Amino acid sequence: MEKFQHIRATAVPLPIEEVDTDQIIPARFLKATTREGFGEKLFRDWRFRADGSPVGDFVLNNAAYQGPILVAGKNFGCGSSREHAAWALFDYGFRVVVSSFFADIFRMNALNNGLLPVQVSPSYLDRLFRAIEADPQVTIEVDLEKQTIKLADEPIGETFEIDPYKKICLLNGYDDLDYLLSIKKQIEAFENA
Repeated sequence: MEKFQHIRATAVPLPIEEVDTDQIIPARFLKATTREGFGEKLFRDWRFRADGSPVGDFVLNNAAYQGPILVAGKNFGCGSSREHAAWALFDYGFRVVVSSFFADIFRMNALNNGLLPVQVSPSYLDRLFRAIEADPQVTIEVDLEKQTIKLADEPIGETFEIDPYKKICLLNGYDDLDYLLSIKKQIEAFENA
C-alpha cells in the first residue's frame, strides 16, 4: 500500500445520504478478483446512462470538481459488505472519504485498502459542503498523524478518530502482513523468551 500522512487538495462533493455499496460499484461489475479497473465503474449507474453517455449533472462528470478527497453525505458505504467499493474509490483516485457517518464494514474495507474514512460532525460536514459549493477550488487538509481535517485557509477544523493499529498501517503503507513483518524481530524475541 501507499503511505498516507498528509493531503492538501481540492475535493469532490457528493451530498447524498445513504449511499450504499451497490451504488458505489454495482454488483454486475464484481466479476474480477483483482483491484484494478474498478475506478472506471465507480458510481456507474449515476455517472452514465444505459447507452454509455455521461450524465452531465453528476458531480464526477463535472470538471469543476477534482481531487483525491470525496466529501459524502451521511451513512456512506451502507449496504452489502463488498470490498470492491473501497477498491473502486481508490482506483478512481480518491484517498480520503469524508462523511458524518460510515457503515462499519465499509470503514474497515477502506482502511484495509489504503483509503482513509474521515468521520466529522454533521455541522462540519455541512461547512465543507458549503465551502466547496462556494469555491470548487477550496483546499482541504487532512493530517493523519494529528488526526485533523480543516479547510486550508482556516486555522482550525475538527479531529477524527481512527483505530491506532490502522493508523500505524496507513502511515507506513502496511497491509496486515507488512505490519507483521515489521515487528518480526519482536515476535522472534517473544518466541525465544
